[in-house]
Amino acid sequence: MPIEPGKVYNYTIDLWATSYVILPGHKLRLEVSSSDFPRFDRNLNTGEDPNTGTKMVAAKQTIYHSARYPSHVVLPLIPQENAK
Repeated sequence: MPIEPGKVYNYTIDLWATSYVILPGHKLRLEVSSSDFPRFDRNLNTGEDPNTGTKMVAAKQTIYHSARYPSHVVLPLIPQENAK
């Protein structure tokens, strides 16, 4: 279902079972994309059938972060005794 430009949507995105050891001084970066090809079918961002469509449009994602739209990322901490 195409989204309406300019309208704010609420998403909960499950990152599945993902685990990384973050060492002291390291930083995290969050990247937002409208597709994950080839893991998932390509997204043309036009509403056309991804298997037969030929027109592609660049997507623009906006992350709102305010009192009204409190976007956040939850990163559970699993302490490891042997992490260096």
